[in-house]
Amino acid sequence: MIMTPRVRKFALTAHVTTTVGWLGAVVVFLALAIIGLTSQDAQTVRGAYLVMEPAAWYVLVPLAFASLLTGLVQSLGTTWGLFRHYWVLFKLLITILATIVLLTYMETFSIMARMAADPTMSTADIRALGTSPRFHAILAGMLLLVATMLAVYKPKGMTRYGQRKQRAHRSHLPVPPSSGSPQSGNQRARSGSRGSSAAAAPRRRSSSSLSRRWPARGAKG
Repeated sequence: MIMTPRVRKFALTAHVTTTVGWLGAVVVFLALAIIGLTSQDAQTVRGAYLVMEPAAWYVLVPLAFASLLTGLVQSLGTTWGLFRHYWVLFKLLITILATIVLLTYMETFSIMARMAADPTMSTADIRALGTSPRFHAILAGMLLLVATMLAVYKPKGMTRYGQRKQRAHRSHLPVPPSSGSPQSGNQRARSGSRGSSAAAAPRRRSSSSLSRRWPARGAKG
């Protein structure tokens, strides 16, 4: 079902907001990973890794699902469709892949938080896992950036399913009669004959009126 213009604008606003928010949250996680790897203060290192797990559950995961849900609504509620254009399909796959990777990585966030909360663990041991969130944050940011570029530029290219749908839609459209069709020629002929008959009628009436006013000379004799 195609959405009304107001609903479509609302859905588009929600999708853009959640997607850009997700990308911004990933950048923040990248900054936390860099702080955990480069800071010389042990408390700062522990704090950076401790905050990642709750922030991921309360920020990253909700934004990921919100972006996926609003994207599905935006695709199914507009003429773009979900499987008609390659850019929509690729964007959907990128979002699903990023969401799955995020959910599987939540266990790593939990392990890092437990290690950071353990006072017996040294800073070096905690930093041993520090390269992992940095790598995943960079990868997630690149994927989300590609998805955003696909949504902005909308590169051309239709899937086979989309081409079949387009042909089926065109076959149901009414075909206007061409200028060279027999029907249009007959219509012009009939209109032309009506016009010539209407033009000949005044000439016949004028000739009959003249014959009544000036009768032939032979009739007078």
